[in-house]
Amino acid sequence: MNLRKSCLPQGWYPQNSSKIGAFLDNFAYLNKKATGSEPKNPENSRIPAAVAPHAGWYYSGDIAARAVSFFAGLPIQCETVAVIGGHLPEGMPALFAMEDGVSVPQGSMEIDSDLRDTFIRNIQNISGLKAAEDRYQDNTVEVLLPMIKYFFPHARLLWLRLPADMVSFKAGKTLAKTAVSLNRKLFVLGSTDLTHYGSNYGFCPNGHGHEALDWVINVNDRRFIDAVEAGDPEAVLERADTEHSSCSPGAVLGVMGFAEEIRSAGSNINSAGKLLSYKTSADVVMEEGEGIPGSFVGYGAFVWS
Repeated sequence: MNLRKSCLPQGWYPQNSSKIGAFLDNFAYLNKKATGSEPKNPENSRIPAAVAPHAGWYYSGDIAARAVSFFAGLPIQCETVAVIGGHLPEGMPALFAMEDGVSVPQGSMEIDSDLRDTFIRNIQNISGLKAAEDRYQDNTVEVLLPMIKYFFPHARLLWLRLPADMVSFKAGKTLAKTAVSLNRKLFVLGSTDLTHYGSNYGFCPNGHGHEALDWVINVNDRRFIDAVEAGDPEAVLERADTEHSSCSPGAVLGVMGFAEEIRSAGSNINSAGKLLSYKTSADVVMEEGEGIPGSFVGYGAFVWS
């Protein structure tokens, strides 16, 4: 099998199964406890879609795990997990892993080549979007894969990255149609961090310290969160572009398009998600007894239900 090798150095996530398990063991239990008893019709109660952050696990691993594990413990079969990464500007093609599988610390994950190849053919019908092989080193997909392998050990993988462009919303709808055409039970996970604030990122519009942190949490990130929860893909893209509140809005748009297409089979046709959990990297640093750092990042987990 032609495997895509990991590119992230040690420190992004644990490098062996026991440490991964030690980190993730409690999240399925916590999600089940938070939702109470299981819904009577779980397959109709949750759209199989979520968005997670993609920083190192030390900073955002708990937020990401809540999104990835949102379906854990429910009797929802998942044959393939599509992880949609980003870090792509407007005009870029959709990028796909073209290998047979990917290497993860727990072994490997097989690429769903039938879904990938059919989806690539189908997006040729989207004006302004092309497909290409992902030949780049990037964290937006890889950092989430050990979680996927842990919570969905038998699932295959679709690895793609989408640009910051409204064509990515259409791509998400096409992905949903493609999965239906192949009778594929699919979970879609988008990948983005929120506001990158501070001198490290060249973005300091509201001072430093408490004033800056409060502005990121309650204004800048909040406006992006509101756009996702309103199901407004145009606002998601506009706020990411002009307010620098998402580094990978194309991934979010892909999930929103997928969710809207899945919902079109029912009476609630929209792309609105719900914030599941939120924090910043400053919170992590302050929990260690340090002050507010000069640079920090916002992290949010969203689910569609």
